[in-house]
Amino acid sequence: MDIPILSKDQYGATVDLNQVIWDGGVIGSKKEDIRTSSDINRKNLEVELYSINDRVNQVFFGILLFDAQVKQNKLYQEELQRNYDQVSSWIQNGIANQADLDAVKVEQLKSMQSESQLAHSRKAYLDILSALIGEELDSATTLVKPEISPSISTSIHRPELDLYSARIKNLEVQNKAINAGLMPRLGVFVTGGYGKPGLNMLENEFSAYYVAGVNLSWNFSNLYSYKNNKQRIKNSISSVQTQQETFLFNTNMDISRKQSEINKYRDQLKYDDDIITLRKSIKQSSEAKMANGTLSGTDLMRDINSEERARQDKILHETEMLQAIYNLKYTTNN
Repeated sequence: MDIPILSKDQYGATVDLNQVIWDGGVIGSKKEDIRTSSDINRKNLEVELYSINDRVNQVFFGILLFDAQVKQNKLYQEELQRNYDQVSSWIQNGIANQADLDAVKVEQLKSMQSESQLAHSRKAYLDILSALIGEELDSATTLVKPEISPSISTSIHRPELDLYSARIKNLEVQNKAINAGLMPRLGVFVTGGYGKPGLNMLENEFSAYYVAGVNLSWNFSNLYSYKNNKQRIKNSISSVQTQQETFLFNTNMDISRKQSEINKYRDQLKYDDDIITLRKSIKQSSEAKMANGTLSGTDLMRDINSEERARQDKILHETEMLQAIYNLKYTTNN
């Protein structure tokens, strides 16, 4: 037989093409894992941003309280000035003395001192609110007092619940990926080439060729960690569900506490107007006694201050009730 001798120099260039026909769902699981992970990051950001609302509420109602106190302080100063003028006239008529006038003057100075403190406190709160909402606010900024809601929904729509759902969904996707890792992979391939020799090793010349086929692969190594991975995912889902239940329990407890606060302030407001009316009546009686020379200026100022405290208490109770209502709205995200 005449057996051809192969050339010692050989050349070849090949191109391989592979296409997976079915991978058991691995690629789909990876895509879903990326999507759900991005959703978790977005929900985390929403939770962090939502927490700012609570700080905005505190600062906002703090400013409203300062505004109400400033307004009442001006009315109080007008009342003191009226009393100062009356006592001055009584001194001229010999009914009062300088000590009575000094008692009124002291209260006027204290009222002006309070006005200055309230202005500085309001400015500080405005600066904080400006930083929180990202808008420039100056001392001339007027905040609108919200209306008192007749009814408040207690259904919970907090962004934390969406975050828990997103975390559970991501874990379920990971669970599917574990199952997909056990499946075989089916694909096709094509290899094309040009070389010397070609497929026929006995032909010592350049030629083109190609090879096509189907491949099937199955990795059994995932079986060793399958059970542990499934248990890990199950424990993680159970942990997230426990966190969600704990969050709902604590939120419901907080809702109950805030509802009690709202009811408390509403009950207090029922009596504030009557207290103010009675304090005003006592003050007017004291002014009459002062005019008749049977009451000192110190005693009169005590009754005037008592009426002022009653008015300040009403302002405080109104603001506290509004803040409690909006704290409840924050707790439920309604």
